[in-house]
Amino acid sequence: MLSQRMIEILKAIVDEFVETAEPVASKTLVEKYKLPYSSATIRNEMAILEKEGYIEKPHTSAGRVPSNKGYKYYCENLLDKSIDEEVKYALTNIFSDSSMNVEDCVKESCKMISDMTNLTSGVLGPNSSNQTLEHLSVFPLDSKTAVCVFVTNTGHTENKTFNFQDEVTSDDIKTCADILNERLKGTPISELKEKLESIKPIIVQSVKRHEMLFNAFIGAFTRFASDRLYFSGTSKLMYQPEYSDVEKLKNLIKVFDNPETIREVVDNREVSDVVALTPKGTELFWKDDMAIVTSEIKLNKSDIGRLMVVGPRRMEYNRVISLLDFITKQIEDLYK
Repeated sequence: MLSQRMIEILKAIVDEFVETAEPVASKTLVEKYKLPYSSATIRNEMAILEKEGYIEKPHTSAGRVPSNKGYKYYCENLLDKSIDEEVKYALTNIFSDSSMNVEDCVKESCKMISDMTNLTSGVLGPNSSNQTLEHLSVFPLDSKTAVCVFVTNTGHTENKTFNFQDEVTSDDIKTCADILNERLKGTPISELKEKLESIKPIIVQSVKRHEMLFNAFIGAFTRFASDRLYFSGTSKLMYQPEYSDVEKLKNLIKVFDNPETIREVVDNREVSDVVALTPKGTELFWKDDMAIVTSEIKLNKSDIGRLMVVGPRRMEYNRVISLLDFITKQIEDLYK
């Protein structure tokens, strides 16, 4: 059980380290944060906080930095989760544009969060491993353009635009779509491309402009299976002092390229390390020296994705969490 004095000192250490990325000494706490205690008293309390695992001492410094346990206590007990009114007003105006589809809106939200936090923001879409193709429809817009709508067994819907090099008739499009619906219904999303390859001879026999349509569907199925992960601002990690080690940065960025790797990290997080931050369901956990804040986006009972912010343990948690919570609610209210 931390005393009130220890709580004040811990909060000041976290706030100072987040701001400066420099280990915090007792002198700084006295001079900058005007704590009403002597340097000797603060040093004694810091020694106890270190012994209890809330702060750590870097090898090359006399100061202290927060540990995962310290960040966890800070986020559970000391956060101010209110969002700045000017920021709220600006975000509300952006979400008033109802012409955007949900995918574009989520990607734009990632960009906004990344710009406002100077961290990497992303969205992890619904898990396709347990989804199968229920139906597809193709709507010609003109002789060289069409929109394909995919619907899965869970009700998840995605649109892909086809841009053909040459003209394709509506009869060819309809024939091809009928063949695919007949032979691909019930196919797992991850197996659509392979299954389409196996029925190519049937399409060749039945459709005049079969090559263009086949290539369009191959591309669409590939994107349909892989368009489950989007990140904005990965380059911003280069400017975080924690990732000055190039190899460390490369290994982190590799995680952003693979939906399954990120999903495994998120789904297999240690329950004891998770901090439930808001009634809305925003959560925070740590993986090694990386912090991940996630918020579920629920557009229907089965179509659930995750909006997330990824960065070093030293992040501005107040700002990150309030932004995620607010933006998630805006998306759900607009598209549910």
